[in-house]
Amino acid sequence: MLKGHVHSIETFGTVDGPGIRFVVFFQGCMLKCQYCHNPDTWDLEGGVEYTVTELLDEYDKYRNFLKGGGITVTGGEALLQMNFVTELFKEAKARNIHTCLDTSGATFRKGLAANVRKMQKLMDNTDLVLLDLKHIDDAKHRELTGITNKNILDFAVWLSESGVAVWIRHVVIPGITLDDSSLYRLGRFIGKLDNVERIELLPYHVMGVNKWEALGWKYPLEGIEPPKAEEFSRAQQIVIKGVKDQHLMLKKQNTLKKNNIHLE
Repeated sequence: MLKGHVHSIETFGTVDGPGIRFVVFFQGCMLKCQYCHNPDTWDLEGGVEYTVTELLDEYDKYRNFLKGGGITVTGGEALLQMNFVTELFKEAKARNIHTCLDTSGATFRKGLAANVRKMQKLMDNTDLVLLDLKHIDDAKHRELTGITNKNILDFAVWLSESGVAVWIRHVVIPGITLDDSSLYRLGRFIGKLDNVERIELLPYHVMGVNKWEALGWKYPLEGIEPPKAEEFSRAQQIVIKGVKDQHLMLKKQNTLKKNNIHLE
């Protein structure tokens, strides 16, 4: 019987999708984000084993309180256990439960047909994807997370082409992602996507530092403070400008194409 390795469960989540959510944190992650507030989920081993039925029966205990919500899977990286998540979401939909996947999308491989087929099977039972875009610049993404952002951006485009509803999430970190050029590029990239229902810029916080200390690890971003209100507001404005500028460019290109005008 297929089992998932679960790090923890939150029964009254209010920031992980619409409504009040039953949030399942899966064990294991391939990213090593320097600001991660759940580094204890990185280890691929460990966690508590659950069957699909056991998790959904647990959900049903709180169903009357989950107003306008449903189930959200996160991590770690839930896609490391994609077969289990697919079965979980398939059964959740059979029980009329709204399904939400919070992911970096880093496991996606557009050149591997088997991977794309498995992802499509999961998306067939996914109502919403919360897609975490860590950094738009690949070199800086590697420094921040330990891996390339190529597969993540490919995943974003594929979700758009597949018509899957997405909320984009991006953490604003002074000195790292709080950079006018990068924020504008991020906005331009988002502006190319047709499926984005919401953009959630999230201010960097230090609430996970104690977990690094408990693990005996040095916190990589020690000394970096959360963004000031005016810095965060500026970040929002720059991303929005990038999105709008991209929309204007696409509108212009579509007009030229409609009138058979070639633009060099």
